[in-house]
Amino acid sequence: MPRKKPALVSANIDPDDAPELTQEMLDQGQLSVGGVVLRAGRPPGPYPKDLISLRVDRDVLEKLRALGPGWQTRVNEMLRKLVG
Repeated sequence: MPRKKPALVSANIDPDDAPELTQEMLDQGQLSVGGVVLRAGRPPGPYPKDLISLRVDRDVLEKLRALGPGWQTRVNEMLRKLVG
C-alpha cells in the first residue's frame, strides 16, 4: 500500500509562530496578482516614448535643468509645439 503524503497545511500550526518579516525578506519579495508579477513605477502608456541621444550646448542644458523636476517632459512639450 503506498504511503500517504503529508498535508501541506496542518491544522495544528499556529500562525502566531510564524517568523517576523525582516526588511531583507521584503526587499527580496515580489508582489503578484493572479500570477502576474507587478513592477514598480509608472505603467506603460498608450504612446511609448523613444530613448534618444542628443547633443545640446551646455548653457542650454543648464537652463533646461534649471526648470526643475520634470524638465525633460517640458522639453518634450516644447518640441511638440515646435514641430506642430
